[in-house]
Amino acid sequence: MVHHAQRRQIGGQANRLSEPFPDSDALELGRKLFARPCRFFHAAQQLDHLPPPDGLEIALAGRSNVGKSSLLNALTGQRALARASNTPGRTRQLNFFDLDGALTLVDMPGYGYARASKDIKQDWQGLMFDYLRGRPNLVRVVLLLDARIPLKESDTQVMDLLGKAAVTFMLVLTKTDGMKPGALASKTASVMAEIARRAAAFPRLVATSSETGAGIDTLRAELASLVESQPG
Repeated sequence: MVHHAQRRQIGGQANRLSEPFPDSDALELGRKLFARPCRFFHAAQQLDHLPPPDGLEIALAGRSNVGKSSLLNALTGQRALARASNTPGRTRQLNFFDLDGALTLVDMPGYGYARASKDIKQDWQGLMFDYLRGRPNLVRVVLLLDARIPLKESDTQVMDLLGKAAVTFMLVLTKTDGMKPGALASKTASVMAEIARRAAAFPRLVATSSETGAGIDTLRAELASLVESQPG
């Protein structure tokens, strides 16, 4: 949950967006952080099964098949850390990964899969919102968008949900490999326009590919800078 001090911090970050990022120091900070060992340590399908809120927590969210598991593997340099389900909409739990005590990464359930039952969809929304609203050590949600397809209504609904929960989120494009420069530029412009009209959105976009590694070092640097900026 974003507290007042964190909002001031985010505002300060926004004021520095005109500065080049990431520079070599930020990239090295990100490389060192994500070179540390990372392990799965907990799964929860209900709020009362969540682990204690210890340390800094960053969650990854996105539509089913957007590439969350692949991105998590690419960030940590571990091919099988997170396993992608062959059945979209199957994963209904929050999966917690410990990055050597420095950071907890949370893989959230996918959303927007048409074949999921109504009850499951409601369960996901309830679990997601309750987790987002009540988790005191959650400082950022990384919301993934497939760069190859138009923004879906479910994506904007989740952005609304994040705003309502007062959680700052950062938009990240996935699966950019193979896209023509013009198509990627158009997608980037449309997503930046969405960011501009949402107070809870972090005003910087990262385009990535888990296949080629494009943008992964930049995302590592972004998350490492967030870790470094926390007091204590």
